[in-house]
Amino acid sequence: MLLEICANSYQSAKNAQEAGARRIELCQELSVGGITPSYGLLKQVINSLVIPVFVLIRPRGGNFVYSDAEFEIMKHNIQCCKDLGCLGIVSGILNEDKTINMQRTQELVEMSKPLEFTFHRAFDELVNPKEALEQLIDLGVDRVLTSGQQLTAAEGLELLKTLNEIANGRIKILAGGGIHSKNAIKFKEVGLMEIHASASFQYQEDNSLFSIPLTYSDPQKIKAILDVIS
Repeated sequence: MLLEICANSYQSAKNAQEAGARRIELCQELSVGGITPSYGLLKQVINSLVIPVFVLIRPRGGNFVYSDAEFEIMKHNIQCCKDLGCLGIVSGILNEDKTINMQRTQELVEMSKPLEFTFHRAFDELVNPKEALEQLIDLGVDRVLTSGQQLTAAEGLELLKTLNEIANGRIKILAGGGIHSKNAIKFKEVGLMEIHASASFQYQEDNSLFSIPLTYSDPQKIKAILDVIS
């Protein structure tokens, strides 16, 4: 079973690789669910790591309905990621009625080629996940990151199992949301091949003028998950 770590900084990405994770999703601002990382962070991580780096393409927090200008920004960022040598794109666009924006998502998928494309957790807002899964298969999406439309993947386990059965090898179901060493085995037991976790800890400097703690991927938490699923 493959463990992907959601890394929000260079240190988190480095920790993930050293702990044995097999892939990272690179982003920033986890407090809003993640946005596209800066050019400098992208370059540093891609040039330094040997494990595959997938990059979140999301221009802001909030919903997944984007303006024309935001859509252009997303396309520019995909090209930047390709030029830098990342191996995967994580993105997706919805309509206001909670359906997939097929035209714009297809543009992102086509533009990302030959990189792998993961449709991110916008999937968890869709009104008809089973129909949407078939649509994503038709678009050539490689995987779907989802919590099974629940707050945590453990709560969404039944839908995750069903989606994996529907997929039948045509698309990968990447379970994510509250996954840790104590529940990771559940996803392997229902047949999933990949899981996604932040496995993070918060660090607060006692003498810092800033009240927001730093969040890093925790090597020990990552190793604990790997011990369970290996």
